[in-house]
Amino acid sequence: MVFIDTVYQRVLAITNKEQRGYITPLEFNLLANQAQLNIFEQYFYDKNQVERRPSNDTDYSDVTHILNEKISVFETRAMAVGGTELPDDLYRLGSVFSIDGTNLYEAEYVDQKDWSYIRSSPLIRPTNTRPVYTRAGNSIMVFGSGNTQILSVECVYVKQPHKVEWGYDVVAEKALYNGSANRTFNFEHHPSEETTLVLKILELAGVILQDPGVIQYADQEDTKRIQQEKA
Repeated sequence: MVFIDTVYQRVLAITNKEQRGYITPLEFNLLANQAQLNIFEQYFYDKNQVERRPSNDTDYSDVTHILNEKISVFETRAMAVGGTELPDDLYRLGSVFSIDGTNLYEAEYVDQKDWSYIRSSPLIRPTNTRPVYTRAGNSIMVFGSGNTQILSVECVYVKQPHKVEWGYDVVAEKALYNGSANRTFNFEHHPSEETTLVLKILELAGVILQDPGVIQYADQEDTKRIQQEKA
């Protein structure tokens, strides 16, 4: 987790330097949510690229390992509603399991064309211990023996980041931080992403402030960070 107040104070400290301007709490919250989505989505592009390169044997410096650790923060599992509806916060579906008592059986994904062929072929029809599933949008169907639909289904998936918010109360026309659980919502990201969040928010803030200096500073620091990670 990354504390949103820490990020906001760092952003303010940089933008206020040399009288560059002020980011209001409302503006910051909008920028923070956009920045966290940009970082989150970049994980999967980076993962695709680094997996094409040879892996490093040292866990703590292996880029793939580091990315997997960051993504794992958002990995979760939940039951499919009615056995068919995927969770509303799903970003990427991982594994699908049919549940039979205390046993879990991983289902294999098949597209609609293959399913038409598989269900009519005695040799490769699904069984309760070797189920298959199809997907259409946010709905899935899991099939077992006799092509019977299985309704007890669990999904492992990567969820979308929840909305973040720097909570505050206005006192004497000033925004004062309110860190209560129902007002402030911190970043779910891995703690190592604190600096990245600051820089991404600064890049967006530079547009609002119409200050190329802020954008340039954030770009330079972010480029430096990326070069260090890939060195």
